[in-house]
Amino acid sequence: MMDPTFYISAFVALFVIIDPIGIAPVFLALTQDHTDAERRAIGRRATLLAFGVLTLFGLLGEAVLGFVGISMPAFRIAGGILLFLTALDMLFERRTKRRDHTAEEHERPDPSVFPLTVPLLAGPGAITTMILLVGESDGPLQAAGVYVVMALVLAVVAALFRAANLLQRALGRTGTVVATRLLGMLLAALSVQFVLDGLMASTLVPA
Repeated sequence: MMDPTFYISAFVALFVIIDPIGIAPVFLALTQDHTDAERRAIGRRATLLAFGVLTLFGLLGEAVLGFVGISMPAFRIAGGILLFLTALDMLFERRTKRRDHTAEEHERPDPSVFPLTVPLLAGPGAITTMILLVGESDGPLQAAGVYVVMALVLAVVAALFRAANLLQRALGRTGTVVATRLLGMLLAALSVQFVLDGLMASTLVPA
């Protein structure tokens, strides 16, 4: 049975959790040293990988983590710690910059898998939301609709990633540096929230 309200709720839930508008500036900060072609490739790769990860967890649910003995709270805490390390890089510009005119000078870190795919696009919140939405769906047809909704949200993400060049031109070099520092602070706060959520879900810290 097709229920528009269910799909609207699913779209809103995934849109709020994934937060395409909030991730776009983070994507810009993480790829500021890459060319336009590299940035497009990173954005495309990140969204496709996120689609794969969220589809996998939607199909198999918590069994994927349970198979290797990992709970959702532990996954949330680990994601928060890893995200905090990325935030430190953004805040203090710890990326190594070689100026020795060798081939190594042109090597840049690829953020498409980490932190873009996991934990930003396909983080604990998005994974949990997919598990719940698929579990609440009324039959395989409605469950398939959840994956369509998730693909639409990621399509919005991809469109905003492609518009990152326009945002960079509008900010300029100084504005990009300032935005990187500010977003690093917000990313650090988000990572701490991930850890706190994981601790509260594990009952180690009272809610």
